[in-house]
Amino acid sequence: MDARRTSLSANETRTRILDVAQALFAAHGFDATSMRMITGDAGVNLAAVNYHFGSKDALVQEVLKRHLRPLNGSRIQALDAAEAAAGGAPVKPSVIVESFFSSPLELAAGSDAGREFMRLLGRTFTEPSPMIRDFLVTEYEEVIGRYREAFCRALPAVPVEEILWRLHFMLGAMSHAVAGVDSLQVLTGVKVDEPDAMQRMAPRLMSFLLGGLRAPLPGPDGRIE
Repeated sequence: MDARRTSLSANETRTRILDVAQALFAAHGFDATSMRMITGDAGVNLAAVNYHFGSKDALVQEVLKRHLRPLNGSRIQALDAAEAAAGGAPVKPSVIVESFFSSPLELAAGSDAGREFMRLLGRTFTEPSPMIRDFLVTEYEEVIGRYREAFCRALPAVPVEEILWRLHFMLGAMSHAVAGVDSLQVLTGVKVDEPDAMQRMAPRLMSFLLGGLRAPLPGPDGRIE
């Protein structure tokens, strides 16, 4: 019998399954990753996965929930602090953007596993199965509602629909930036293989996101005047 299957505690087994599943989901996608792949790489049997998670859908949710809930909790705390500091006045758009995006960028910069999770989170937007979509609606409901209200107060001249579109674009830009640092050198010849590439990218991305948020509104014909 594989020694890994006899020497791990229940908590260690659960963590190993989550770690392996995250890596495989990030590399291959949710649908293309089979339970056989997960059990093989984790060195556990299917009964162990079923014991800890019950089903592949439940495992997917636990993999996402493990980092997403702390991220969204940090976003709420950051916005709470910003609103308290503003003393009832609208929070500046730059502070709102930083409050929303700094935590995931710090996670991506902090470790390979953090960056791997952020790549995986990007997949949830490109592989939106009904199960994942319903899960994300629940997980993001509070944080998106709070930030939508903050953006609307900070940018009263921008329609709420436009704010939501721009938040959607900003999320996409962050996901691509985090996932695509390695490919930038291939596409442009610019060297980005420094150990602190993610840290160096973060302020550039923040500046870009804020510029997109403040971009001119399209006219009635869809053109930018």
